Amino acid sequence: MIRALKAVAVAAGLIFFALPYAASAQTGASPDETARYLAGMPTPADSPLARFRDASWQQHAKYFDSAWDKLENAQLSKVRKWTNENNRVPARPLFYTFSGPDFVYANAFFPEATTYVMVGLEPVGPVPAVSERTRHALASLRGSLNTILNISFFITSDMGSRLHQGELRGTLPILYVFLARSGKTIHEVSLVNLDKDGVVTEVTKHGSAPKGARVDPGVKIVFSGNGGAKQTLYYFSTDLSDSGVRASGFLKFCEQLGNGDALIKSASYLLHGSNFALVRNFLLEKSQTIVQDDTGVPSRFFKQEDWLLKPFGAYLGPIEIFKGVYQQDLAQIFRKGKAPKLDFGIGYRWRGHDSNLLLAVKKNVIARGH
Repeated sequence: MIRALKAVAVAAGLIFFALPYAASAQTGASPDETARYLAGMPTPADSPLARFRDASWQQHAKYFDSAWDKLENAQLSKVRKWTNENNRVPARPLFYTFSGPDFVYANAFFPEATTYVMVGLEPVGPVPAVSERTRHALASLRGSLNTILNISFFITSDMGSRLHQGELRGTLPILYVFLARSGKTIHEVSLVNLDKDGVVTEVTKHGSAPKGARVDPGVKIVFSGNGGAKQTLYYFSTDLSDSGVRASGFLKFCEQLGNGDALIKSASYLLHGSNFALVRNFLLEKSQTIVQDDTGVPSRFFKQEDWLLKPFGAYLGPIEIFKGVYQQDLAQIFRKGKAPKLDFGIGYRWRGHDSNLLLAVKKNVIARGH
């Protein structure tokens, strides 16, 4: 596992992949039906996907039923409880940088977000479509999700080859599974391009983009849960280093959404370096609350006059492969704050007893009562 974790930092900082991003032809099934099929969940009896529920799919469904029950009991129910007790915020946008396709924890920590903005280097891929060949790709889909279902984060190198080949390519199949298993109903899915001015346009032709223009591929998903209001998820495949965001319109797009909240976990300590200062400054400026593990914004950047910092869990320092980023001031915050224990695991120290979270809340937000 440690060898694989080394690839997280490399992949997160240096590698950019591209795939065709046009929508795949559907079999007449809605995006919601497709998501439920990929997640191993029942579809309506009259669904065009009913005929694909063969023995391979039944095995797939059985795996996800078991894995999701385990995840729900060990992690998600406890994260939601922590959120209800410590971080009940109004409906605002959520900026989840270095997220990959991890909607499941975004939703657990910030269930009421109006817009989820998720970003990583992982490719978007085509819109999933179920066919006779899909059953052969279900095992690969399960493999892509294995680490996050068990240790709360994706290992980039573990996902890499799985996301670039086969019937179910890119992050979209994973997002579909997470949305469906989280009890969401998908209403709309569209592949989009993000231009350098922060303008999002729908992809209407295979790989379409203005000739010679810089665009970042993405997807827009409109969904709802339990009869609630519609929410929107954007996932963009882009480089968040300073040179990357200068060349893209990602931060301009985020600025249009106004103030929001932020989630950062298992982020390879990239925000600790000088090469990610623009994203770090954006998060500090535009976030009303930040939930993060120690891989997020270094504690020294939180101005005492602006932020209230609440520690949870145990700060033992980074794991061996990141040993150069120990934070003395964060250790002091945990000692002085008498941090309550966490009963769930998060981040690279995922066992629970050694996990840490920092809840950073802007003092002007506290003064306003939300």
